[in-house]
Amino acid sequence: MKKIVVALGGNALGKTPLDQIEKVKHAAKPIVDLVRAGNEVILAHGNGPQVGMINLAFETSNQVSETSPAMPFPECGAMSQGYIGYHLQNALLAELKNQKLNTHVATIITQVEVDEHDTAFQNPTKPIGRFYDLETSNKLAKENGYDMVEDAGRGYRRVVPSPKPVNVVEIEVIKTLVDAGHLVITVGGGGIPVIKKGNEFIGVPAVIDKDFASAKVADLLDADLLIILTAVDKVKINYNKENETSLDDITISEIDKYIEEGHFLKGSMLPKIEAARSFVEAKKGRIAIIAALEEAHEAINGKAGTIIRN
Repeated sequence: MKKIVVALGGNALGKTPLDQIEKVKHAAKPIVDLVRAGNEVILAHGNGPQVGMINLAFETSNQVSETSPAMPFPECGAMSQGYIGYHLQNALLAELKNQKLNTHVATIITQVEVDEHDTAFQNPTKPIGRFYDLETSNKLAKENGYDMVEDAGRGYRRVVPSPKPVNVVEIEVIKTLVDAGHLVITVGGGGIPVIKKGNEFIGVPAVIDKDFASAKVADLLDADLLIILTAVDKVKINYNKENETSLDDITISEIDKYIEEGHFLKGSMLPKIEAARSFVEAKKGRIAIIAALEEAHEAINGKAGTIIRN
């Protein structure tokens, strides 16, 4: 039996609630296959389109009527965790019953602690929400204190920091549920970013990369395996070039070489590679795998995906 943290890519979730209900049914089967094989499974997921949709709805409503409050971004993240978790729970429960497994599923609304001195707070880079014209952008910046940037000639968007996770507030709850044999959904969208102030955790407008949050959970749980499920079957170098090459099995030193050579895109494969690297490097014997969703079961048996080891 292995303890496996699964990071589910955004491609497995829909862009609308109805679309999502259908897509998570497809995502549920390979995850339940891992449970059927006798593994302890902890599931994490992205929330990019969903949190953007929630944030936009409240922003638009506030612009129409001042009686409708603008919703702080951490609260939008919490809402997305709840509704994505609700859809995933139902899809996983149905598939567990289909496979005659008596496993229970729970979603933990998860706070992830970040360091208030993280340099990411001085350099917000993560775009969220809709595009605005210059006049509206300046108004939002002045009235709400937003950081707004021009985005490739398409207009102006709000950007927020993307700090690294340092701890998971609900980790003991997660451990208890995992030890009891339940399938746990946690750190949705990378978790709700919070800073510890005395005995309180204060939410901050930021986005934690879900792969880094998944790696942090995997480290804190001392998982055997971190598997990052995405839209591609393997990690590739020279991507989209004539000499494109798929990688089957790579080491930390090889990863460092490929990163230095610029093979991985910042907004795509690089965070997955760096998250996998951080988990594997922290303790001897750990393995991370980056694979396609449909090949999750084959990947943990060494028959698919890219294996990353120390």
